[in-house]
Amino acid sequence: MPLSGASDHGVSEALYLDDPDGNGVELYWDRAKEDWPQPQPGQKVEMFVHPLDLEDLLAELKPKEDRDGD
Repeated sequence: MPLSGASDHGVSEALYLDDPDGNGVELYWDRAKEDWPQPQPGQKVEMFVHPLDLEDLLAELKPKEDRDGD
């Protein structure tokens, strides 16, 4: 299934696909809370929609020793 989209929401990352029947499928994973965007004092964390860096995401699949040289 080809990707139909990929988004960075600040607090999570998501991949979007369409299954063979045309149903939309979202795969997402939350970031660790300490990696969330930091709000100003008295404000709530705001989510956003930015393009997901797919190259960076794929690089995480490499063994750590292979990533150290990049």
